[in-house]
Amino acid sequence: MQINQHCSWKQLSLEMMGAVTFYTCIPLPINNLEFRRVAYFAPLIGLMIGGILGLIDRGLHLIGMPLLTSSALVVGFWILLTGGLHLDGVMDAADGLAVQNPQKRLEVMVDSATGAFGAMAAIALLLLKTAALADLHSPHWLGLIVVCGWGRWGQQIAIAFYPYLKPTGKGKFHKDAITSYWDLLPGLILLLSVSAIAVLFDKTLLKLALFTVVGGSAIAFSTGAWFYHWLGGHTGDTYGAVVEWTEAFLLCLLTVG
Repeated sequence: MQINQHCSWKQLSLEMMGAVTFYTCIPLPINNLEFRRVAYFAPLIGLMIGGILGLIDRGLHLIGMPLLTSSALVVGFWILLTGGLHLDGVMDAADGLAVQNPQKRLEVMVDSATGAFGAMAAIALLLLKTAALADLHSPHWLGLIVVCGWGRWGQQIAIAFYPYLKPTGKGKFHKDAITSYWDLLPGLILLLSVSAIAVLFDKTLLKLALFTVVGGSAIAFSTGAWFYHWLGGHTGDTYGAVVEWTEAFLLCLLTVG
């Protein structure tokens, strides 16, 4: 029993560290990492990314960096930390959706060259994130944590609810990792717990927490459904696009909370 338990914990740690290396540019000097279930840990990795960004934002504030400049730098670190993994999906998805012929959209999305619509989508998204972060009245560290977490729960929603459109690709093992709606529950509990803990330490954050939970879940569902409506399913690119647009729209929503 002890041997089996040890193997289980070792397997779990390798899967979690595999998720870190897959979704971020953080180097881990470990071999034999497991990548098959990285999607299962996506919300946890999102919270980690948001926490790092929150620390960077706080550090820039402490040295007296102007708000707009620090917001732009945080968004830049956001891209650097994730290696532009999901942003690339935004651009590919935008190029594909710009094609009038639905049968050719997937072909265009596979093409690594970025088109005009992809570039415009990336610019619009980065401007939204920068402006929203600069206008955010609530604690920036908390806002960054929750939007990164809900963005990746939105990815899990897209994986669980909609068909995968390609026989192979990085998105395929994401689909294999989320096999039922129950696989969405750990991430949801984790995100609800973050809001609950924030309120526990500061009662004035109750309105923000409720706003985040309602808005985050609604946007997470809506972005996945929108791509499904136009494509009839999802690919690895649209999984990334769901993450990015959920983050951006939720960050914008929090500016009015």
